[in-house]
Amino acid sequence: MPTPSLSFISRCLLLSALFIHSSYADVGTAAQYGPPFLPTACFGGDASEFPSSNMFGAAGEGIWDNGAACGRLYEVRCISAAAPRTCIAGQTIQIKIVDRAVSSRSRPSSDATSMVLSTTAFRAIANSSASLINIEFQQV
Repeated sequence: MPTPSLSFISRCLLLSALFIHSSYADVGTAAQYGPPFLPTACFGGDASEFPSSNMFGAAGEGIWDNGAACGRLYEVRCISAAAPRTCIAGQTIQIKIVDRAVSSRSRPSSDATSMVLSTTAFRAIANSSASLINIEFQQV
């Protein structure tokens, strides 16, 4: 049986590297919410816990972790939405979890999401007219 050439093996490895994407991120959904922002579930109403950049969010039940999510930082990017061209391509943001989504004072644009982003954070990765987007996120 003939032995495959080294260039053939190299090309196969190169092609597999191009098409196989390994990621440690989770996939979920995100909605947006606006003021009033009061971190009732995490910081007892202490608004000083909000990042000055307004890049924050509330944890959905899947990442809430009995309150352990409070203060965690996540990288988030929009990967798709119901309407075409909703996501801002190549844009990744970092947010801080400051509340629990189900206890947020401001009503999220869509219920039962992985996280609810502040309007500033949401608009950084997606068209603000969307109520729900599909996201990829990972804790940093």
